[in-house]
Amino acid sequence: MGKKSIRIQLNQEAVECTVDDNMTLLDLLRDVLDLTGTKKGCDTGECGACTVILDGKTVNACLILAVDADGSEVQTIEGTGKLNLHPLQISFVENGAIQCGFCTPGFIMSAKALLDRNPKPTDEEIKNALSGNLCRCGSYNKILTAMHKVISKE
Repeated sequence: MGKKSIRIQLNQEAVECTVDDNMTLLDLLRDVLDLTGTKKGCDTGECGACTVILDGKTVNACLILAVDADGSEVQTIEGTGKLNLHPLQISFVENGAIQCGFCTPGFIMSAKALLDRNPKPTDEEIKNALSGNLCRCGSYNKILTAMHKVISKE
């Protein structure tokens, strides 16, 4: 197992670190950079709890090697509302879409990526964008409501 020095743009800040060749982006974020908002759920890419935005697209951080993110822009839930909460974060709280909160960061990152590229999505587009995220509490209707509240304000 080798090590490699990588550089990423993380939440709009340059970060350089040395990682093992087999370290995932998720483990880099959580264990090395102490950004624990991105959750480790299934660790197989099925649940979406580890969703981050990589170069403008949502990815499961558990399936991406940290070395493959070298030179990329990464946004985590911590970077979504650096100074103030993002409107999605507020709407999720106000509309009871967070339940236990474990899946919330992944849902918010998927929702944000959708709204960044399409500020007025249809219900079908919303459901498609969120289809890679699982909520064990069953808050899907509340999540849709929270999204609609944000969309109607834009």
